[in-house]
This record gives sequence, C-alpha cells and structure tokens, in this order.
Amino acid sequence: MDKKIVLIDGHSILNRAFYGLPDLTTSKGEHTNAILGFLNILYKILDEEKPGYLAVAFDTHHPTFRHEMFTEYKGTRKATPDELRQQVPVMKEVLKAMNVTVIEKPGFEADDVLGTLAKMAEKEGYQVSIVSGDRDLLQLASDNIKIRIPKTKRTGTEIEDYYAKDVIEKYKVTPKQFIDLKGLMGDSSDNIPGIPGVGEKTAGKLIAKYQSIENLYDHIDELSPGKTTTTIKENKELAYLSKELATICTDCDLEFNLEEAVLGDLYNEDVYKWFKNLEFKSLISRFGSMEIDQSLEIEKNFSVIENLSEADLVFANIKPMDNQPIGLYMIIDNNELLGVSLCFSEKKIYLIKKVGMITEDYLTNQVEKLAKNKFSFSVIGLKNQLKYLKVSEDDLVFDPAIAAYLLNPLTDTYHYDDIARDYLGITIPSVEDLLGKMKLKEAMEKMPKEFTAYACYSSYVAYKAAPRLKKQLDETGMLKLFEEIELPLIFTLYDMEVRGIRVNKEALKEYGDHLKVGIDSLEKQIYELVGETFNINSPKQLGVILFEKLKLPFAKKTKTGYSTAADILEKLRSEHPVISMILEYRQLTKLKSTYADGLAVFIQDDGRIHGKFHQTIAATGRISSTDPNLQNIPIRMELGRKIRKVFIPEEGYVFLDADYSQIELRVLAHLSGDEQLIKAYKEAKDIHRITASEVFHTPFDEVTPLQRSNAKAVNFGIIYGISSFGLGQDLNITRKEAERFIEKYFKTFPKIKNYLDRLVAEAKKEGYSTTLFGRRRPIPELASSNYMQRSFGERVAMNSPIQGTAADIIKIAMNRINKRLKDNNMRSRLILQVHDELLVEAHNEEVEEVKKIMVEEMQGAASLDVPLETEVNMGYNWYEAK
Repeated sequence: MDKKIVLIDGHSILNRAFYGLPDLTTSKGEHTNAILGFLNILYKILDEEKPGYLAVAFDTHHPTFRHEMFTEYKGTRKATPDELRQQVPVMKEVLKAMNVTVIEKPGFEADDVLGTLAKMAEKEGYQVSIVSGDRDLLQLASDNIKIRIPKTKRTGTEIEDYYAKDVIEKYKVTPKQFIDLKGLMGDSSDNIPGIPGVGEKTAGKLIAKYQSIENLYDHIDELSPGKTTTTIKENKELAYLSKELATICTDCDLEFNLEEAVLGDLYNEDVYKWFKNLEFKSLISRFGSMEIDQSLEIEKNFSVIENLSEADLVFANIKPMDNQPIGLYMIIDNNELLGVSLCFSEKKIYLIKKVGMITEDYLTNQVEKLAKNKFSFSVIGLKNQLKYLKVSEDDLVFDPAIAAYLLNPLTDTYHYDDIARDYLGITIPSVEDLLGKMKLKEAMEKMPKEFTAYACYSSYVAYKAAPRLKKQLDETGMLKLFEEIELPLIFTLYDMEVRGIRVNKEALKEYGDHLKVGIDSLEKQIYELVGETFNINSPKQLGVILFEKLKLPFAKKTKTGYSTAADILEKLRSEHPVISMILEYRQLTKLKSTYADGLAVFIQDDGRIHGKFHQTIAATGRISSTDPNLQNIPIRMELGRKIRKVFIPEEGYVFLDADYSQIELRVLAHLSGDEQLIKAYKEAKDIHRITASEVFHTPFDEVTPLQRSNAKAVNFGIIYGISSFGLGQDLNITRKEAERFIEKYFKTFPKIKNYLDRLVAEAKKEGYSTTLFGRRRPIPELASSNYMQRSFGERVAMNSPIQGTAADIIKIAMNRINKRLKDNNMRSRLILQVHDELLVEAHNEEVEEVKKIMVEEMQGAASLDVPLETEVNMGYNWYEAK
C-alpha cells in the first residue's frame, strides 16, 4: 500500500467551507453548506493525492493545556454560529459512515493531534499532507510534510501548498522559526498576545537576524535604543509565553496506530443514504451505478408484463383495499403512452408495457374501469398523466407530489425518490441515477432493467407513501386545503394547458418588426452620441465607453469589468443623454427576444400556445407559469403592454378578463382586524387617499397626488415587510424620512403593526407561518444567527400569510369558475391565470352569463370582513380586455 497519509483539520475545514459557501439547507431545513464544502475539499484532495491513509482530527469542548497557561487564550473568538454548530456532529457521522478515522484528544487541540500524527508518520517513512485553513500548521512543514491550505469559493476550491522550502520562500523564516515569529507578533485570532507594538515586519527582521526568541534575548543589548527595544525588553515573559502558546505539540499521548487510518470504502450504502438525506445530488454521481440492498429488496417484486392474457390477469386480480389506493403511473414520453405501472401490495408491482395486443386503448380503458368501480388511485405528478388517465376530481385520486409540496414547500423537487427519502425513510435511485439523460422511449429499448425500475418505483412509492402523507396532512391541518383547493386545481390547470391561448402570428411579427425599427434607431443614435460603434449588449464594452471614454461617475469595477447594472445606469440618467437611450434599448431588445421572438417558438399547429402551469414551485402557494411564462407579460410600460394585443380569442368568442382589486390589502384588513381599513373598504372609498389623509393629517379632499402616491407605496410595502431603507429608495427620500413615514402609518393603523408583530412572533415560535386556509410556509431563516437572513425571515413571516391567503382565494375562484362552465356544458372556457387576474375565452352567446359566473365565484371565493371586489372587462384581444 502507498505510504501516503492525508491528515485533515476537521473544525478548520468545516469553518472555511461554512463561510466560503452560501447557506444551504435540505428540504427539512437542515443546514448543509459546511458539510458539502468539507466533502468537496476532501474529494479534491483524495483525487489529487490518492493516499492509502486518511484521518480527521477535531477539537474537543474541553479546555486545553494552553488555557491553563493563559486563561484568555482564544478568548476573543466569536461564538460559533448555530448553523455551523449543528453541522459538526452530522459531519462526524458522515465520516464514520465513510469509515474515515476521526481522532479527538481532550486537553489538546486538533493541531496537536495533527502535529503528533504527522511526525509519527514521517518517522515511519510516510509522505504526509496536512489539510487545514490554519497557517499555524506551517511550523510542521518539512521535506516530507506538506501543508495544504484550501480556500472555498463559489467557483470552486483553490489550494496553497507549502513544504519547508515554500515557507522559507514566502515568509523568509524556516517552519520552526515560524513559531518565533508568532511569539513576537502574536495572533489576534487565537488571542496570543505577542509583544505590544511588534508587527509582522519587525518580527520578521528580528527572527531573520537572531534565528529565535531565545537568541534574540541573549543579544538584547545589541538592539538600537528606542521605544520598540524597550517594549521587547519589558515583555520577555510575554514573548516566551506567546511562543509556547503558538507551538504545536508533536508528542501527544495518542493510543493510535497508523494502520487504523487505512483508507476504506468511501462509497458504501451508508454513505449513499447520508448523501441522499442531505440532498447532495452533486456527490451522488460519485457512486456510479451502485445498487443499494434496500432497493434490491423492493426490486425483487417488480414484474414486467408484455402479454395480453397476463395483463388481463393483473387487472382482474386488483382488489380494493381500505384506505390504501392503487399506486399508478402512466409512462408517457413526448405525448406517447409507453405503458402503465401498477402497485397494489408490497409484493405486486407491475410494469405493463404497450406492446403487441396491449394497446393504448386497452390500457386507458382498463384504468378507466378501475376508476368507475370506485378504486382509489395515488399518482405522482397527476396533471402530467391526465391525457391518458381518464379520471376527474370527483374520482378517488391522490397526488403524493402535491401533498409533499404542502408539507414542505421549500424543496426543489417532489419526484418519487424525494418522496421515498422524506416520507418513507428509504433511499432509492432517481430517474437520473437509473437512466441518466436518456429519453424514456429509448431507455425502454436499450436499458430495459433500469427502465422497469424507474416505472415500478414510481407506482410503488405512490402506493406506499399515500397513507402516510394523508395522515401528515391531517395532523398539520392541511387535509382540507389539499382536498378542496389543491387537488381540484390539478384538473383546472390541466384544462387550461389543453385549451391554451390563441396567438395572432401576423400581429406578433408586426410587433417584432416595430421593435426592430426602434432598436435600430436607438443603436444609431447611441453610436452618434458616443462617437464610435461598439456592442451595446456587452457589459464589458459598454463599461469602457461610459467610464473610460465618457468619464462618467459611479464607476464600480468588478472582476469582469465595470458594472453596467440597471441600478448604476439609473444613477447616471442625469449625467449623459446616452444613458436613457441605453436603458430604452435594453427594454426593447428584452421585449423582442423574450416576447416577439420568444413567444413564436411556442405557437403550436392549432395556432395556440399551450403553456405549463405549476403548483409546486412558489413557497407561498402562488401558481407559476413556464413554456412560456405568460404571467410575466410586461404591464408597466405601454409598449410592453401592447404585446397583449397579439393574444386573441377564437372566432365567435371574446375575452373576458377579471381581476381582484387590491386583494392583498383586503386580506390584510381582514386578518389584522383594523377597523379603519375595514371601514374604508366597506364604504368603497379610495384606500390610498384615506391612508394619506390619516397619515398626513390632511382633509380627505385636500390630499395631493404625491401624498396619495406615497401612501400607496406604504400600503403595498407594508404587505411585503418593507424596510425604511427600501421605502426610502422607492420614494426617493432619506431613510430617516421613510422611518418617520412608517412610524406615522403604524400609529394611524396600530392593529396592523400588532398583527405583523404577532405574525413574526408566532412564526419564530412555530417555525412556520399559516394562511387563512391553513397553508404552512416554513421559515428556517428566523432561527439564523445572520442578521440579513433573520430579517429576510421576518419579512417572509409578515408577507406569506397575506400573499398565501390571496393565492388560495384565486385558486378557489379558478376551480369554481372552471367547474361551473364545465358542469353547465358551456362553450366558454377558463384559459389563463396571472396572479390576481383570470382570463376566460367566452362564446359570444354566453358573455353575460359568464360575466355573472366570474363575479359570483371570485367575490364569493372567501368570506372576509371586507368585500372582494372584482371588475370584468371584455375585449377582442387581451389588451382590450385588460
């Protein structure tokens, strides 16, 4: 075995990783950035070194011999942040699972353990690498001992290497003399005093000349008279103490044999489980195609059916079970059904392939029969399977992904392996682990075993997890939310996706051409103003023009050049006329690329865009939209709003557009119980004018437009927990003025202040906020030791119940409108939702009835202390309707 050993300073590397990476948490809110950073450094070192031996040393909580010598030793260090402290025991458990030797010695520091091990290994002929962020360890460097100091950055890990010669080259002292250097200059991080007034430069010169502190004091009379010499003479004991404190012990009494540090199997089942639980997807790939015993036990029960008579037998033998739905998965690739996976007991997990006489119609009809016979289904990702799964919201159906989202809306994905990990406590391979990036149809042919595993796991987890998820929803008070809002929403969103929205291709092209004319004109004017041509879209070239050629102020240099971000350009507006042109140019190019050109890609053969709606993305409960994002259509600038003109109804139809008036402020009025706000809304008064009147002590009829505008900014800002700094920026006033404004607001509406304070206090106590309908939003940031993180958490605690309640209300309205239109067999259909706005494509003969339905269902979606106001507009394109 290669006689090479790597020794790691556990706390030091964890500390470096913690501060080098942004705060990362698992879906359960567990902090992981230090662990991930540590493991990345560990693997980088192991990949480079390929050692035969590995050990990690940690500090203990016991005082060390240095504390006995000097009680103030390390006394200036800040307390370890809770987010880091929580990760230390987990890190040790992960190392234990990796069979990595962990060593601790009460009374000594990790440095002493490392020093002892390094000298022991060197003596026995080993090449030694010590990995630490602590430069004190440079005193251990030799021809055979290398000190490796990593720096963790977002871009990766950089490592500085020091043998003895490297220490001499950089610090002009030998590794041994490095201790004397510390003795004279001290170390503020460890609170080693050193000699007052002696810095690195003076200490370096003295040690270079006299070789050691002892020799320096033997020749103390040779020093030139002066203040520094006097200080050195008067602090001899302090210098000797400091040197002793800085000296790493290399002969600790360790009951340890180097053979105990033999590097074992780092990629075993226990480690795989840890990485899955910690959600380290980037590290899972290191396991290759490793199979886990637990998975193999489940996979023994997977059966592939490719024969019609066998398929008939499977469907015939399905029997209803109390409170246990059938796990079902319709396997679809590129809109083609490839097969069906079914699970109705621990031992009966089937993949029934669409092959031969097992046709698409056969599979869909068999599943439809089960639904009609009142079998209940559990389907992960139900919406994406409704094309072939003929069930409705009135059937007995459950979606574990939506349930998992409600229980923890902070995680990124809700795939079968995520649900298995979080709710079944088992680790199984994901679709990426099994199939990589291969398409399902190709994988079915080329990787039949892995494809079968993917399909069967999908139905097995759906079957197994459903009762547990339902129980947790009930325990957290969210079962009603799931059954009455989120589950029907699956069908509403599916209907909207299938219907899509019609686009006038010619109008879209004309819109793009119009933008191109404006872009070309601006480009020409910009070149004329600055006196040369350049790439306006290149921040680097633009920065040179603005700050070097035009010499404009507010230059902010970054690694890649000058910053030309929007906030910088806004500051420069009054400095040069070209700035306004550049800002307008950016707006037009964004409109052209994102909308004029971008939307055209999504128009399908039927002339409609069939976007996707997602209900598991936003933690507040809001629906999001992709492919394309139709919720992000610009509304603040007229040219941006005009893109809505290209969206048109089918012949014989019109658009009816309805949105809630100030829904979040109305929710705030209800939840806070503030009489002033409630009264204003009940009397249908101008809420912003009333706010301005009350805050500025101005008669209602004498409120100025500026006062109303400022009051409006505060009204909406309060919902989002706006700070005085943020309000000051929004209103272009000083922070002090904004502070006074907010104070006046809360004096005027004291119940709002009390309510918001209560929200934060309750969220801190419970760890989550709750909407009017019981939706929970975990807020781990409230427990952070970082002020910025904590402040963010407080804003979330204030905003989530309000925004989440508003999101729940619009979902209720959507579901009810969609259901009434369908139940009444109307030709009109709900096609789009944009936050608080709903768009219906209404048949000409049904317009008045649809208007009535929209108003009734939107205003009746919730019973609040204030009326839910909505207005319905009609148009022959979306622009007109809005």
